[in-house]
Amino acid sequence: MSVLELRGVSRVFGHGANGVVALDGVHLSVEAGTMVAVMGPSGSGKSTLLSIAGTLEKPSGGEVLIDGTRLSAMSGREQARLRRRSIGHVFQDYNLLAGFTALENVTLSLELDGMSVRRARAAGTAALDRLGLGHRASSFPSQLSGGERQRVALARALVGDCRLLLADEPTGALDSGHGEAVMRLINAACKRGVAVVVATHDAQLASWAERVVFLRDGRLVDQTAPPPGPESLLLPVTSGR
Repeated sequence: MSVLELRGVSRVFGHGANGVVALDGVHLSVEAGTMVAVMGPSGSGKSTLLSIAGTLEKPSGGEVLIDGTRLSAMSGREQARLRRRSIGHVFQDYNLLAGFTALENVTLSLELDGMSVRRARAAGTAALDRLGLGHRASSFPSQLSGGERQRVALARALVGDCRLLLADEPTGALDSGHGEAVMRLINAACKRGVAVVVATHDAQLASWAERVVFLRDGRLVDQTAPPPGPESLLLPVTSGR
């Protein structure tokens, strides 16, 4: 069963002749343990697709299913619980709470879902440590660089029992070294069974995915396996004899 399935999903902003079509009949299925990269020019619908997949926006048409359950059959409260428990988001603009420390931003969803403060802090600290931010746990977002804020956002997305990770340009604010570290963590989550959808302009980031889909003017126009990544050069060459 797919963790995420979009069936003919459309999204139109506005009404009548002045309506803007952001998505137009998109079909997409993402299995557990699979990473799908969504590529396309700015304005092609990538961010809208992630918002709808993560229950943050409602489609104008079509169906969204998570673990086989139609979102349209769920109440707002049930969808909020699903977001806290099963869906991790990494946004382009981080969406960190200014009045909370890095650690508090990471642990908030765990505490809202009933986890004790002590357990949540332990899980949050471990998540920040994995991203090289343990020493910044008590810092506020205004005291962090753009790259640090992006890594805090990723720690927040991965800290719980995440089934679906939705990442919008997750390495956009990072240098190449930290960008690779972030992709390795996302890849490790994928190998643990998390379904991952990454929206990106970066072909190198997309090379981590098992499948790449292309959006243009809100339509899914093509999908393919990415070219081999740089690590493929290390594979032994056989003569075929």
